Amino acid sequence: MNSEPTRAEGFQFVERLVAEWDSGVSRFDGPGETLLGCFESGKLIAVGGVHCDPFAGRPEIGRVRHVYVRPLFRKRGVGVALVAALIEAGRQHYQCLRLRPYNPAAARIYERLGFQPVSAERATHILHILNK
Repeated sequence: MNSEPTRAEGFQFVERLVAEWDSGVSRFDGPGETLLGCFESGKLIAVGGVHCDPFAGRPEIGRVRHVYVRPLFRKRGVGVALVAALIEAGRQHYQCLRLRPYNPAAARIYERLGFQPVSAERATHILHILNK
């Protein structure tokens, strides 16, 4: 995904996703890790991942990261579908998922999906899930 549009919006996390992938720091290929993309007409329109939360220090806590939907595809359910799929992927490995959205609109979407606001270091929202 070209990170130029995200930079213009003030989101550096897509650049970080690309840099971490390129360097091998994070390829979302370990146990409990999933990176998903949504495509339309062969173009990547949304991306997001889930992996063990490096800030929690506990393997049963996952983190939703790098969720981004291109502006033309927002408010069409793409982001909701992407995050729902990440929750389902996380359900296989984690007891809860944490995240820290970068704007109030994103926070409202996560809250509609069941994430609760919390006051924690490096996380603003948490979703308790049951392992299957």
